Order: sequence, then structure tokens, then C-alpha cells
Amino acid sequence: MQRQLSALSPENLDLIETVARTGSMAAAARELGLVPSALTYRVRQVEDALDVLLFDRSSRRARLTPAGAELLRAGEHLLRELDAVAQRVRRVATGWEPELTIAADALIARSTLFELCEAFYALGAPTRLRLRAETLSGTWEALLNGKADLALGVPTDLAPSSGLSLQEMGSVDFVFAVAPHHPLAAAERPLDSEEIQRHRAVAAADSSQRGRGVTVNLLPGQEVLTVPTMQHKLEAQLRGLGCGWLPLPLARPYLDAGRLVAKPVDQPQRNIRVGYVWRTGGGAGRALAWWLAQVEQPRTRLALLENHHQ
Repeated sequence: MQRQLSALSPENLDLIETVARTGSMAAAARELGLVPSALTYRVRQVEDALDVLLFDRSSRRARLTPAGAELLRAGEHLLRELDAVAQRVRRVATGWEPELTIAADALIARSTLFELCEAFYALGAPTRLRLRAETLSGTWEALLNGKADLALGVPTDLAPSSGLSLQEMGSVDFVFAVAPHHPLAAAERPLDSEEIQRHRAVAAADSSQRGRGVTVNLLPGQEVLTVPTMQHKLEAQLRGLGCGWLPLPLARPYLDAGRLVAKPVDQPQRNIRVGYVWRTGGGAGRALAWWLAQVEQPRTRLALLENHHQ
């Protein structure tokens, strides 16, 4: 039993996850700074301790066996529980979390987020802040997987799971926009789906690490330029590399300056209601409580959604 428990150490679980993610022992060894033979030996030690094969070695790519996949799934849950225990112990002692991770969706204004960080650091609190930039379902996933304590900009149509609480922030209007030199800029009537489909769309990639994520506002068969963030999407559309929907607060200065052209479309107005979600189990530490108190203020909520260019 002790041998099996030793095999389930965080270091070994991280090693198995790295091999599965990179697809080979050699690539995992490079990432972890190990020689391939040492990494292979450690993997075999875990397999021997558990008396299972974790990887199918019949092909060039290291693929998880069903047992290996279950180990990672259960191991991720185990690590979250261990971290939660450690967090609770420290919280009881000091009231401040050692670290607070905030996942901010692409709809959240970075300038306001950093202003809140400045105000938090002015408290002299011992809590380290960690910010995660997420897009679409990746923001929600970061909280569900224990990688964030507070998520900002989560669509309110997602029902919170047990142990999570959701409060509304507001709504964000979207505008269909193109650069002045884009072919669609000269259209004099509302654009229909057939006309839009003939032109390349720019899409911000879903940052979800599990599953296929979600895709929004793309038409079947439409050519797509996929970019990593909403800021990249804005830049691509300013350059005329494609068309698409942009958050109105983000696009407004460029519309006012004539660098983007808003085009009417024969589709309903795009609007997303978003909120913020946090973990409720065990009570909020002092750092999380401070952030929740700030986001509860209507002016702060509005600034987080609107102030993209200050």
C-alpha cells in the first residue's frame, strides 16, 4: 500500500500528465529537464507499483491506456483536494490565502483589472495574485478544475455547480465590424449570411483545455482565421484580415476613429449577459472577500466591462 501511495505523488502525476500531453517520452523529458532514460524508468516504477500499463507503446506516439486516463482524471481530483486542504489550513492560521487565482475572460477590461490589483497590493496583504487570461468556456473550466478561485466574465446562462456561486455583472453588446478597406465595408444594405459566408471570419480561440471548446458566430463552410485572444482578433480585423463580431466597448474607439466600420446584418443583435463566479466551500478567505466586495460595486462591474482603452 505504501508503495502505491508513493507512486501517486504530485511529481509522478505531473510526469504522467506531461508525457500524455506532449505525446512522447523524449518530448516530456525535454520539458521536464530529464534524460529520457530517467523519465522512462520513473514511468515504469509507477506502472509497477500500480500493476497497470499507463501508456500504449505499440505506436510512435505515447497514448494513455484507459487505466492511464483514469489515473490522470482521479489524480487531478486528488491534487485539488490536497491543495484545498493546505489552503484551508493556512487560511485558518492567518485568514489570508497564500495565493488567489483570478480567471478573466476576454470581455474583461485589463486596465480596470490591473487597477484592482494595484488597490489590493496597497493593502499589504500576504496573498500572491495569479491572473489567468481565458476565452469562452475556458474561463468557466478554470474554476471547475480548481485552477482559479474567482472567474470574471462567465456567461450567466451556465448553471453553477455545487460549491460555486454566481452573480451577474452586466451585459455586453457586440457589433459586426470590418476595416474600411475590407470588401464588405462598401455594402449598402444589411449583410445576409450568404454574403458574410463568402468572406474570412476572425475567431478568438476557446481556451478550454478539455473537450473541443465552443465556437460562436461562424457560418458553415466559412474560412476562418483563429487567433489566441480578443485583442488579436481586434488587430486582425483592423488589418482587414477578416470580418466578425467584436465587443462594442472594445471596438468603439476604432469605430469613432474610422478604423473600423460597423455593418448592419440581417441577424438579431448580439448581446451576452455575463457574471462572476467563485468557490463557496469553506468560506471566503480575506483576499477573496476583498475582491468580491469590489466586484459587488456597480461602478466596478461597469468599468470591468467597459473601460478597455484607459
